[in-house]
Amino acid sequence: MRDELSNLIQQNKNINRGYRKLEVWIEAVELYHVVKDKLKTLDSLSFKVRAQVEDSIFSVQSNIAEGYCRRSIKENIQYLAISMASLGENYSQIFTLTNSGDIVIDWFKEFDKKHYSLENKLIKLNQTYIAKMKLKEEWRNDYLIREIIESYGKE
Repeated sequence: MRDELSNLIQQNKNINRGYRKLEVWIEAVELYHVVKDKLKTLDSLSFKVRAQVEDSIFSVQSNIAEGYCRRSIKENIQYLAISMASLGENYSQIFTLTNSGDIVIDWFKEFDKKHYSLENKLIKLNQTYIAKMKLKEEWRNDYLIREIIESYGKE
């Protein structure tokens, strides 16, 4: 992540922006950057293919954030599953472009390492949330109370 943005995400914190601390979100943002930069160099790709590849990788970080912000374990699990599906879609697209000769194998190998890391972290995070759900643990959703106390003080 660019240094300027890395510093910026340390500012203006609140409970709704907690996903910015998640390694999976940070890695997803970085992987989007890697894929987007590669797509810029592929002049022979049609607009449609380029858009599909970019949309699938962009969807990963978006769904991680949306699931987190919904403040429900069940919904977070669902959105992480959607993120993993988008990640799988993107892998298939990049693999196919490599197989067709549009992407060189050395770039694919580096992409694959980053993709594999993110994929495994998403799987592990989702497994953790599933375990919490099975134990009937609830998502901490007390930010409304904290905001009231912080804004108006304790009575």
